[in-house]
Amino acid sequence: MRITSAQAWWVQIPIEADKQHVSDFGRLRTFDAAILRLETDDGLVGWGEAKNAAGSAGSYGTLVHLLNHEFGPRVIGRDPADITWIWEDLYNGVRAEKARISGQGMPELARRGMTIAAISAIDIALWDILGKSDGKPVWQLLGGRKADRLRAYASGGWADKDNIGDQLQGYVSKGGFDGVKMRVGAMDGTPHRSAERVIAARHALGPDVDLMVDAHGTFSVADAKRFAYLVRDCDLAWFEEPVTGDDKTGMAEVRAATHVPISAGESEATRFDFRELIVGRCADILQPDPACCGGISEVMRIGTLASSFNLRLAPHLWAGAPCFFAGLHACAASPASFTVEFSLGANPMIHDLSRNKVAVSDGMIAIPETPGIGLDMNVETIEKFAKDG
Repeated sequence: MRITSAQAWWVQIPIEADKQHVSDFGRLRTFDAAILRLETDDGLVGWGEAKNAAGSAGSYGTLVHLLNHEFGPRVIGRDPADITWIWEDLYNGVRAEKARISGQGMPELARRGMTIAAISAIDIALWDILGKSDGKPVWQLLGGRKADRLRAYASGGWADKDNIGDQLQGYVSKGGFDGVKMRVGAMDGTPHRSAERVIAARHALGPDVDLMVDAHGTFSVADAKRFAYLVRDCDLAWFEEPVTGDDKTGMAEVRAATHVPISAGESEATRFDFRELIVGRCADILQPDPACCGGISEVMRIGTLASSFNLRLAPHLWAGAPCFFAGLHACAASPASFTVEFSLGANPMIHDLSRNKVAVSDGMIAIPETPGIGLDMNVETIEKFAKDG
């Protein structure tokens, strides 16, 4: 079996005006992603996804060009089952053969950012093909699953202090969730305004629903510590990205200053970045995004690191359908995973791309049983919303 074609599109799906939300990333008017299609000589198709921005906060033209004109052509003619070596070859570039012989990485200079995002899309698509070729779901190829359903938490929470309680309670009732996440940080202006919203949320939810907060890395170290102190009685399940991922020393300082678990990693690429989070004692919960950390292969490696250091895994799955389905399989197969992020903001990139309904019931989400990543791609949606340039 050989790969015969690789095609990527910038897919941009509009969000209805009454369903849009505003955060520190601005108003989310569309949901965007780079969607990749790989096909083999026996007609099998694998779907992948690459990410370089949040929702509609960035352009995907360069990433799609990278997939179509540089990385995609490099996998044509390859055996899609050679997932590890394709990953390493793309990562090491012109020195891939030297790296293979020596047993050590010799990556290209631009080894992060869009390079890893492009590798992520290819990796997800390769696993999808391998599963379809073997007639098995990806979780089975990864060593099996620990459950046929996993706990999910509702991810959203942008309302002001007078409405955040109703918004989060609406999430709980919609899918039976026992955990919800809300946004804080720069969108509120000051730590005390974020704290007011969190205190209101906890009051509305009561003590039996887990409450997580996500600052998107927008607090300074000092303000993150102020905020954590102000919400010290809210029993937060985690404080996500309190400061920018570029300040790992600062993140470790925040972690040392609070009893609230710190989660991080959605902006990190590869196991090497997560190694730095771990050895720097920066986080309790690791949150790789399959569409930009290196794909399913790298999420599993990061999960192994988490397990090795008695940490937990909760992938960032605010994404499109290929990334989300990939994350389900990684969560099902990783001993370190414990919950699945489920977007309660408007996310047509999941729901409109999947022909099968993606839903949570009683706070649990089913792990796909069908071969590959289990995504029945709605090709008509791609054709309708594919964007030029």
